[in-house]
Amino acid sequence: MKKQKMQGKFLPPKSDVAFKELMRNETVRRYFISDVLGIPPEEISETRLENTYLGRRGRRDKEGILDVKLLFNNDCRVNIELQIKNIPAWDKRSLFYLSRMYVEGVHAGEDYALLKKCIVICVLGFSWDAYPGYHKVYSLRDQEGRLYSDQFEIHVIELNKELTGHRLDDWVRLFRAEHREDLHMIHSENPGIMEAVKEVMTMNLGARLRALYEEHMRIKRDRIYLRNIAINEGKSIGKAMGMTEGLEQGRAQGLEQGHQQGLEQGLQQGRQQGLEQGKNIGDLKRRRQDILELLEDLGETPQDILSRIYAEEDTGVLRHWHKAAAKANSYEEFRDAIISHHQL
Repeated sequence: MKKQKMQGKFLPPKSDVAFKELMRNETVRRYFISDVLGIPPEEISETRLENTYLGRRGRRDKEGILDVKLLFNNDCRVNIELQIKNIPAWDKRSLFYLSRMYVEGVHAGEDYALLKKCIVICVLGFSWDAYPGYHKVYSLRDQEGRLYSDQFEIHVIELNKELTGHRLDDWVRLFRAEHREDLHMIHSENPGIMEAVKEVMTMNLGARLRALYEEHMRIKRDRIYLRNIAINEGKSIGKAMGMTEGLEQGRAQGLEQGHQQGLEQGLQQGRQQGLEQGKNIGDLKRRRQDILELLEDLGETPQDILSRIYAEEDTGVLRHWHKAAAKANSYEEFRDAIISHHQL
């Protein structure tokens, strides 16, 4: 019964883990770029990943960033972003990463001619605007529509809009898939699409990616929980300190006006101190959580190591322990490393 329940689960192509795994596939990357940019696939000689750590394939392979960066034909850099939920200022975020990707292409003292064209492809699970058509292309143009420069290009693909009969339709169908049956309905002459369908079907047969996806979601929920705890603790501490300090200053002045001013000043100072303390508490919890995540692949964490990690209040020490956890092949190695650092 339990086995049937596990087999009934489906890892959708638009999940972070599945999307990153798809981008590892050279054929999928080539045909996706070809269809989005309108370039014949035979003109794309190479698509090389620039951020190779897209997911954890083994214990030593740490989880990477959400965005997929690649270089094709050695003259154009592309950042592919899959954003399912609408977040505040996502458009500014995309512009920020586009600009940063552009300036990363040249170092101080080098010729500006070395800068490569940069393209951002945003695949959205929400409506960006009210206009028809799910694929829009933005570039730098003047008020008459004349091109200023082709160095910047932004593609927005909205998954929840009507299909248009374009070659991209099959990619939209793929990323919309919520069940295995949706994949079986996709029949395309596009080799990239069929390769992607095969990849997703394979992912849903393997326990490794299923476990990775569930662990990814658990970590995501835990981080949100710890951040909220830190914020609430900071607010509580700030309110208590502010009220006490403000009342003491008000009584010392002996005047109602001075009392009110002191109270307001005390509240402000107390809130600031409390928020700073709350931020520090949240930082400590986050660092401890990161260390424990790295140690998970070594097996169940011994109690003495757990006690040391939760008792440590120095963020500098926790940073060192984080590096030690990334290198350790056993709990004995990690224990020796933190003991040696403590003796320094």
